[in-house]
Amino acid sequence: KKSKLLLHVCCAPCSSGVFHRLVDFFDVSVLFYNPNITEKAEYYKRQQEFVRFNKESGLNLPILECDYDGESFKQIAKGLENEKEGGERCTRCFKLRLTKTAQIALKNGFEYFTTTLSVSPYKNADKLNILGQEIANEVGVKYLTSDFKKQNGYLLSIENSKKYDLYRQDYCGCIYSKLESEKTKMCKMK
Repeated sequence: KKSKLLLHVCCAPCSSGVFHRLVDFFDVSVLFYNPNITEKAEYYKRQQEFVRFNKESGLNLPILECDYDGESFKQIAKGLENEKEGGERCTRCFKLRLTKTAQIALKNGFEYFTTTLSVSPYKNADKLNILGQEIANEVGVKYLTSDFKKQNGYLLSIENSKKYDLYRQDYCGCIYSKLESEKTKMCKMK
């Protein structure tokens, strides 16, 4: 019997580079919880894109959905609006999402939880794993340490994005990430 694992999913492209490494070893269910996504329409666009990928890829994994909760992110980001991408604001955001995932995992009888976030070359897997382990100790459910970008996980996410014609956003989700992305684009245009 496979252990039950609750996988936090941030978007369809990232998740598409992760599942192949989990489904043979775990009974995987998915949690789409991303309060950092500033715009409600963007949140639901990413959520529905994941639902489409889950179905079209044949995975058909059970999905535990959370309602849009932008207020939680605003609270943890307060005072950190000018932080650079990858700084303390991001750490708090990761902690918010991983804590919610762990709590839902415990409530629903999962043995493990983890996240797709480490597939991104822009996310620090060591930082995510330290947070995940701390949260696991606090909540009482095991955290699966991972760095899904290894063994071509990120490359697979790009290939699957093309194969399934996935919406691939160019920023993490929060308004600060979006503004930084737009600023970078403007600089490249000059």
